[in-house]
Amino acid sequence: MRLAYHLEGLDCPSCAAKIETAASKLENVKKATVDFSSGRILLETIETEQTNLKDALQEIVTTVEPGVIISGQKANLKRPNLFTGRNLIFAGGILGFFIALLMPKGTSKNILYIIAYLLAGFEVIAQAIRNVLRGQIFDENFLMSIATVGALAIGEFPEAASVMIFYRTGEFLQSMAVDRSRRSISALIDIKPEIAHGKTEDGAVDIPVENIAIGDHLLVYPGERIPVDGRILEGSSSLDTSALTGESVPRNVSEGEEILAGCINLSGLLTIEATKLVADSAVSRILDLVENATANKAPTEDFITTFAKFYTPVVVGTAALIATIPPIFVSTADFSDWFYRALVFLVISCPCALVVSIPLGFFGGIGSASKHGILVKGSNYLQALSEVDTVVFDKTGTLTSGNFSVQEIFAVERFTKGEVLEFAAHAEHASSHPIARSIIQSYGKEINQSEIDSVEELSGFGVKVSWRKREILVGSRRLMQKFNIDVSHTQKEANVYIAVDGSYAGAIILVDNIKTGAKQAINRLKTLGIKTVMLTGDSRDIAERVGLELGIDQIEAELLPHQKVEELDLIFESKNDKNKVAFVGDGINDAPALAKAHVGVAMGALGSEAAIETADVVLMNDDLKDIVNAISIAKRTNKIVWQNVALAFAVKLIVLLLGGFGLATLWEAVFADVGVTILAVINSLRIITAKKKKDNRIL
Repeated sequence: MRLAYHLEGLDCPSCAAKIETAASKLENVKKATVDFSSGRILLETIETEQTNLKDALQEIVTTVEPGVIISGQKANLKRPNLFTGRNLIFAGGILGFFIALLMPKGTSKNILYIIAYLLAGFEVIAQAIRNVLRGQIFDENFLMSIATVGALAIGEFPEAASVMIFYRTGEFLQSMAVDRSRRSISALIDIKPEIAHGKTEDGAVDIPVENIAIGDHLLVYPGERIPVDGRILEGSSSLDTSALTGESVPRNVSEGEEILAGCINLSGLLTIEATKLVADSAVSRILDLVENATANKAPTEDFITTFAKFYTPVVVGTAALIATIPPIFVSTADFSDWFYRALVFLVISCPCALVVSIPLGFFGGIGSASKHGILVKGSNYLQALSEVDTVVFDKTGTLTSGNFSVQEIFAVERFTKGEVLEFAAHAEHASSHPIARSIIQSYGKEINQSEIDSVEELSGFGVKVSWRKREILVGSRRLMQKFNIDVSHTQKEANVYIAVDGSYAGAIILVDNIKTGAKQAINRLKTLGIKTVMLTGDSRDIAERVGLELGIDQIEAELLPHQKVEELDLIFESKNDKNKVAFVGDGINDAPALAKAHVGVAMGALGSEAAIETADVVLMNDDLKDIVNAISIAKRTNKIVWQNVALAFAVKLIVLLLGGFGLATLWEAVFADVGVTILAVINSLRIITAKKKKDNRIL
């Protein structure tokens, strides 16, 4: 059982890690994951009483971070109220500090500095004491408390007060930056309306979308979002589908057409019939996937979380050595000087910039991808996409439209072309494959299923049917070879071969048009240095024709489903651990290959439940160019994440070295902590500003 709770007021990344660790130890909880980016905690539990679990979780949260509230519903991300009691007390500390600066030297000045210090830092000191009593020592509250108390101990009253004020100011600005980031990301995917207009005999009645039942009739006025998936009963209009598909061109709709929740009605009044509940609609599934995506953490996130656990204690230990070793063994070393250097080390050691900016960066990337019609199911897949150097494509329905048309029918002397088409249509009557549908459409007559005695599907080969007491084989050339049927009569390579009662009857040649944008997508992948491969069960002649026209680097044809997986294994063997392989398919027939690849990408026509459920990445607009956009967004996200890592490490390392040599003050140390955190969060916001050019490229 999976439960999700919102953590209202959580803006401390290290506290998030502590809550995650403590929650994982709760009874009946198998795993706990705190998603700092969205302010949620996800629990995988054994069946249990939710009320008791929520109460236990609230107790943990209150202990770690007082003021954070567990909620079952997502809080509205509004601008925070600045005029709270704790902020006013903090403002009093700032005022006292500036008054003290103007006073002459003396006891009164020092007392006012201490008062300013206590007003600004009493929360930090109190939390540090609570954490120490629980055995949680190495956190930012302890580090700031020990550093500033140490400054007071050596008579640095102005510096103790100013550092605490600067730290609290930095924490406040960090909280504002995190809040802004969350609101910006939430705005990308917050596309679900809350109210719908039910159509009754007395007119329109406003009802919550959660109360809509299947079959309800609803009115959608111009400018409003479609509340649930439905079918148009009356009216026609243009829909803005960009929130779901990333496609900026409006879609014209009229009576009888299916429409999806989240789209905006641009012009006419529509009367629709609800075909799904709000929880089952396309927009709800999409939002759920995006919100849950960051629960699948990227390797970079896991590394930084693990690194932070060891990094801070090591730096604290080093600070202790700096404070004690030189004064003991070097006669000229001044204790207060080296103690001050140790304090600088303590302040720098908090890894907040790393812990907060990385998950926000990945969540921003996932939100940006969603904005462009690309669903990424986790930070791990986003990072894997950035490392892709080979993209493997299925052919039918992926590189080609899947809309076949019968081009030519070949029949041996005993049969007519009409009979060959009739045999094939009856054999394929139960298949949903595009080729089968095209044959049935070309046949154009009603199929009497009572005349069909048995159907046996031969996976990867074709189908064997008993029709009117005759055994009919319809499928690939391999199927004919399997039953030792000679097809040499056919000069051209065909898509479908037909045999009747063990004798060759004829063949059907169909044409499948290449998808719009496929060639452009392949060319753009090549400009990124990415190798392209096509794996298909179709004949080699047809596969090579499509592959050569598109410029595919490697073509493997006449493959059974398990042979596609074997080909992927061969591709994996030629790669190192860093380079990744993406497989792009239709999400159903290619399920084994999608599962095998490092990143499975479904060309999921919007609303296709199978595609959304099975793939790691879903291209909602069914546009091949979006695979390039997905890789571009992933690379941009990864680049910004590593910029944050490099920035944090570089600044901290520089200030650590300067502090060790006595060249840095506590001011520089505080900047190295909270200042860099703020810069990293602001840098993460750049991810969601990526826009499309006219040719669909991501800037």
